Amino acid sequence: MSRLDSDYPHASQSPGLMLWRVTNAWQRAIRSALSPFDLTHVQFVLLAALAHADPDEPMTQRDLADAASTDPMMTSQVVRALERNGLVARGAHPQDRRAVTVTPTPAGLAIVNRAVRAVEQTDRAYFAALGAEQDRFTRMLGLLERNRGHD
Repeated sequence: MSRLDSDYPHASQSPGLMLWRVTNAWQRAIRSALSPFDLTHVQFVLLAALAHADPDEPMTQRDLADAASTDPMMTSQVVRALERNGLVARGAHPQDRRAVTVTPTPAGLAIVNRAVRAVEQTDRAYFAALGAEQDRFTRMLGLLERNRGHD
């Protein structure tokens, strides 16, 4: 008999706990895939968001944090590390003197375009167990993401 006063007789019946377990396992797989590129997962996500953005539209660090769904303070720290590694450049915003823009360097674009192949291969392998349900699973995750502000 468990001493935990839970609505779930078995831990595997808790959607939150199962999401946490699956997320941790998936993150381990992604870390392994990114290791040869010397990128953390957050660095990859920020570089990918920059590479995906319209190059003709200046992107501020705040815009980048919004695009990547990352914390703005953490984004700033990671951008500094990416800049030290020569993967991004920061510059003055053309319309807002207080804002800083972030752009990927040619080296940053090269590495993120190699890394994205490894990440996508890892995703395909990891989520293959879902078979024909993968698209449905992705749509359901999208529903949770869209609903996250409605606590």
